[in-house]
Amino acid sequence: MSANPHHSLSQNLENGNPTPSKSSSSSSNVVGVHYRVGKRIGEGSFGIIYEGTNLLNNQQVAIKFEPRKSDAPQLRDEYRAYKILAGTPGIPTAYYFGQEGLHNILVIDLLGPSLEDMFDMCGRKFSIKTVSMLAKFMLTRVQSIHDHNLIYRDIKPDNFLIGKPGTKTANNVFLVDFGMAKQYRDPKTKQHIPYRERKSLSGTARYMSINTHLGREQSRRDDLEALGHVFMYFLRGSLPWQGLKAATNKQKYEKIGDKKQSTVIKDLCDGFPEEFGIYLQYVRKLGFEETPDYDFLRELFTKALKTSGETEDGVYDWMLLNDGKGWESMSKQATRRAAAQQPHLNNQKKAAAYDKAAASPAKNHAHDHTGDGFQNDTRATKPPLKKKKSFMQKIFVCGA
Repeated sequence: MSANPHHSLSQNLENGNPTPSKSSSSSSNVVGVHYRVGKRIGEGSFGIIYEGTNLLNNQQVAIKFEPRKSDAPQLRDEYRAYKILAGTPGIPTAYYFGQEGLHNILVIDLLGPSLEDMFDMCGRKFSIKTVSMLAKFMLTRVQSIHDHNLIYRDIKPDNFLIGKPGTKTANNVFLVDFGMAKQYRDPKTKQHIPYRERKSLSGTARYMSINTHLGREQSRRDDLEALGHVFMYFLRGSLPWQGLKAATNKQKYEKIGDKKQSTVIKDLCDGFPEEFGIYLQYVRKLGFEETPDYDFLRELFTKALKTSGETEDGVYDWMLLNDGKGWESMSKQATRRAAAQQPHLNNQKKAAAYDKAAASPAKNHAHDHTGDGFQNDTRATKPPLKKKKSFMQKIFVCGA
């Protein structure tokens, strides 16, 4: 009896091997009929990510593998979200979802590094110009999701990627990883979901809205508030509620929420254009079902650029690295040297390496991101795996 190539691939995945063994069938690293599995490029709580190739057109793709017996499978839901958003600018294309042996697989566009990666490369601070330009694109991506009747629920720098190096979209901003997205209104009637409290928590504690900390049902306003926290993280280099200590994860999570509520917006945004404070004040005052004025919010960052004397020319901080050659031209050694030369980076870099964690597959799973990993709600059944992230071995892939 001939060997089952799919079983061979699954066995190798279980063993953590990046590609099938030489002794296996030559077709054992082909999935979804015509996608060849290449090197392993990352892992998350859902499973493993591989680089791949579409054998019909030689296009590079990313292939996500998730155990079919996962306690909280997410790839099918993620695939559905990608299909709802198909054709939307800044949203990668999903090409295939199916089963392969013991795994679910999702084939998607292979993109570039995340904004968190670029943040690291730039010494863990972005200029007002870069943040203002990014803010407008990030707002547009989130608005596109909302226009398709979805809320994202896990806004964080890791989930915003730039395009693949050397392509025409190399510095475009993409939003990826829709495992926690949720429909907030009926697509036909536009009836909004009802307001509820004592909800299971979803998102990353560092960035999530105050209402999410309070257990309130999320809506569009919560995605936008989380974006505001990301903007200030980029400008400041850190947020006041990072690094809090507590005896348990639950207590630490509560401390993060308390600190957010007690931090005055004026103090949080001190030293930066007033438009960033106006943004946070606006989104925190939005009603549960209220439609945000996205144009007004984008215009705030146009004003921030003007008041700072900056030009909106699409030149980001990472494009000026290495004497203007950009981050792509930097070797591993140069990357390490660049990081080492940032006086404020060393301790933060160590902390960041420790407190980064993979996105949760569970809809009821809140990420702590303060050093101890995660705060789980009572229904979360499986602790997440931590990503192994070094910049030049980064997961240049959707949803990494």
